[in-house]
Amino acid sequence: MSEYAIEAEKISKVYRLYDRPRDRFLEAINPGKRRSKDHYALTDVDLKIKKGETVGIIGTNGSGKSTILKIITGVLSPTSGSITVNGRISALLELGAGFNMEYNGIENIYLNGTMMGFSRKEIDERLDSILEFADIGEYVYQPCKTYSSGMFVRLAFAVAINIDPEILIVDEALSVGDVFFQSKCYHKFEEFKEQGKTILFVSHDLSSIAKYCDRVILLNKGIKLDEGCPKEMIDAYKQVLVGQYKVTDDSEVSVEDLSRMSSEASAAVNPDALEYGTGDARIRDYYITDRNGTRTTAIIKGEEFTIHFSVDFTADIKAPIFAFTVKNIRGTEITGTNTMYEKAFLEPVKSGDTKTVTFRQRMDLQGGEYLLSFGVTGYEQDKFQVYHRLYDVLNVTVVSDKNTVGYYDMNSQIEVK
Repeated sequence: MSEYAIEAEKISKVYRLYDRPRDRFLEAINPGKRRSKDHYALTDVDLKIKKGETVGIIGTNGSGKSTILKIITGVLSPTSGSITVNGRISALLELGAGFNMEYNGIENIYLNGTMMGFSRKEIDERLDSILEFADIGEYVYQPCKTYSSGMFVRLAFAVAINIDPEILIVDEALSVGDVFFQSKCYHKFEEFKEQGKTILFVSHDLSSIAKYCDRVILLNKGIKLDEGCPKEMIDAYKQVLVGQYKVTDDSEVSVEDLSRMSSEASAAVNPDALEYGTGDARIRDYYITDRNGTRTTAIIKGEEFTIHFSVDFTADIKAPIFAFTVKNIRGTEITGTNTMYEKAFLEPVKSGDTKTVTFRQRMDLQGGEYLLSFGVTGYEQDKFQVYHRLYDVLNVTVVSDKNTVGYYDMNSQIEVK
């Protein structure tokens, strides 16, 4: 018997793209004249997942992560290559797919269970567990079309997670519902790990990848770049984000392949950021570097990082103040500082000057997504002036495998005697 739960060899998925809808029809009636172009969602991807492993797949948007999961689960067929799956799969891909909105919750549980290959007796045995996990009360007897979106995904998740699979495949499904339901989902996920089940999941939550995975696979533009321990792959992913990923001598990725993969560093910049000011100063070239000096959008909790920006001045200013602020995605200001608070720069500048500002610190925020804002302000005859402000202009991801309560970590040294 194979030691592998999933084996995929040279998997490619090619879609035909047409400039105009009628080109599809014209090509169908005249196959000799090609009117489409090929788009490779996956190119010769090899995967081997051992039984009992928890493996994560990371990559930028459009890298083929969801496509490979759909091929493994049989939702899609590969254009070329072979796939072997040893074990019963439960897939959390598109929650609620196959639900009939006219049926009530109970009817949809039996409908989905049957589609997954379970007998009515087997579904009967799991019904109480499903209802307890979903926890939507008497609504389970109402048509699904009357459910809120939160109730719907709770029921769909409960059905998928409670069928006792040998292989669990998850695509960004661990963040459904409210915070209490999410906690329940992660607890179930940990139970599966403890039971030695095979887990393959895709997530943009790098903290979850670091915490749960034994191994991580990095994809970009349909090409498998590398695989290895979570920390190494997260570091490589950060390089991909800013177009600084390097091909090693033993890599299966060719330079030609890499040249087809565009940088997505701009994905961290908010094109709709609010900005205003007098125009006497202009903030530009804002970015973050990690402890190695590499530009990145993801920082590992506990490590040193640096915020950089440059400022061009178009007027003489007596004492400009340079600042940054960190908000969570709900808009709450978490922390920040400026050169006045830090007594770091109390000098005048001249029109035409350019100043480069760096703030270096350790990352003690909890794992998650944050937004950075920048500002150049000052006082003129005791009147506060804003020369240039950029609100929520940069996204930064904090990667953590240990979160505590609240916004930041106290880094407590604990002793129990």
